[in-house]
Amino acid sequence: MPVRTLETEQLLPRPIDEVFAFFADAGNLERITPAFLRFRILTPSVEMREGALIEYSIRLRGVPIRWRTRITRWDPPHCFVDEQIRGPYRLWRHTHRFEPSDDGTLCRDLVEYRPPFDWLVHAWLVRPDLERIFAFRAETMTALFPARAAPALV
Repeated sequence: MPVRTLETEQLLPRPIDEVFAFFADAGNLERITPAFLRFRILTPSVEMREGALIEYSIRLRGVPIRWRTRITRWDPPHCFVDEQIRGPYRLWRHTHRFEPSDDGTLCRDLVEYRPPFDWLVHAWLVRPDLERIFAFRAETMTALFPARAAPALV
């Protein structure tokens, strides 16, 4: 069974420390996840660090699912990785990378995943759902981190 990948990148016009701080707050996951998933963090308070466990609930096509991930790498403000321990996938590893640039911060995501019944559901269910989720996330991040207006010259 193949390991599938989804890669995205987005330039946000803010410094790396500000962008990473947003992602370091697990509570912000609900803000960047589309409402159709009914995403909720169940872990009362999460200190993001290597080894941190985060429990979620989602509804995937109407089916309630509990999902648990572990932060397996924590390298602020450059990178962190979350991996599914329990959830809907046979494999889920999400690498978040942050790179400073002259125009702000380049955010790169690499998701490595293996859905159950890959041959049956990947092309017409799983992949389109993931693309929809990450498109929503990009749109939301653009709204949350707009470009700052240049100071007026007098």
